[in-house]
Amino acid sequence: MIADGAMWLVVVGAVLLFWFLRGSRIPVKHRWRRRQARIMCRQLQGRDRSQPPAVVFARLRRMDPLAFEELLLECFERRAIEVVRNQRYTGDGGIDGKVRICGWVWLVQAKRYTDTIRPEHVDAFAQLCAAKSMPGLFIHTGRTGPSTRTLLNRHPHIQIISGDQLLALIRDEPVLVRGKRI
Repeated sequence: MIADGAMWLVVVGAVLLFWFLRGSRIPVKHRWRRRQARIMCRQLQGRDRSQPPAVVFARLRRMDPLAFEELLLECFERRAIEVVRNQRYTGDGGIDGKVRICGWVWLVQAKRYTDTIRPEHVDAFAQLCAAKSMPGLFIHTGRTGPSTRTLLNRHPHIQIISGDQLLALIRDEPVLVRGKRI
């Protein structure tokens, strides 16, 4: 009799758990990555705020790439900027998210580089933004080389956020987007 009662509780519990997870709007892997991003964001804005830039960039480069995307979107949200996340990470068409800044919807692409960024990545993102008639934020942890800077002259609708500007974004300090502080 007791075994039947325990079995009944297990079945009811499993059904309730399935119903709860099925009804959740955010997939489990997304929730995990968003949680990792929130933890990193709190650390870098709090107790680890005074870490040297080299240490911060090393930490960012070690992050799961999808959690890094979530970190950037979390940093925008903490500034009360409207963020639109993708429904899935793969097959996103090169867009890691969207943010509304100063009345414009910006496409966001996040890259963790250890070296100089590749101009072809920026060019592909610029073409995607042009096709959608939207400006873009290419946010990365690497260095922006001279060939990429030359490329940006042809694509004024693309802004790169890296180095000190990336640190400012993560530390909730002012960042310049199209000459305006956010």
